Amino acid sequence: QAHLVESGGGLVQPGGSLRLSCAVSQRIFGVYAMRWYRQAPGKAREMVAGISNTGITNYAESVKGRFTISRDKEKDAVYLQMDNLYPEDTAVYYCWLVTATFNSWGQGTQVTVSS
Repeated sequence: QAHLVESGGGLVQPGGSLRLSCAVSQRIFGVYAMRWYRQAPGKAREMVAGISNTGITNYAESVKGRFTISRDKEKDAVYLQMDNLYPEDTAVYYCWLVTATFNSWGQGTQVTVSS
């Protein structure tokens, strides 16, 4: 198991930007992929963006063109740049990673988009 810590959430106005960070507390070898998920109140958790160990990215249709995922392999960190935020982006955002033997979740960081 790995200990993941998200940061960077907060309150932002519609159209604004936030950058989420996810740090892994210890060096992990053999990470296949890292992803960001989110869960809004009363809704199921959904995948927002993912990045493979080769740098291939994928996004939910609802965030394409607005969100960008990136990864720093040296720091075992993953980031989510969120631009042009909508009120419907309001949710708790979770970091996730998977290896050949386990997967781990972070505790989540709240993102609220409101005027």
